[in-house]
Amino acid sequence: MLNEKVNELCHARNFGDVMVVGGGISGIQASLDLAGAGFKVYLVDKSPAIGGRMAQLDKTFP
Repeated sequence: MLNEKVNELCHARNFGDVMVVGGGISGIQASLDLAGAGFKVYLVDKSPAIGGRMAQLDKTFP
């Protein structure tokens, strides 16, 4: 349903590029959804690697 709404808005108006701030699992998923809808996406995070807490789970739960 979200993808349908994004596609509808994308075709209804002239939108530009999108920047997603935060490279956690939600930011990654939002970036994938927006890219799938045809947006050019910039994903930025304050750390050098994306994944947020998910990137640390293999150290916590091997």
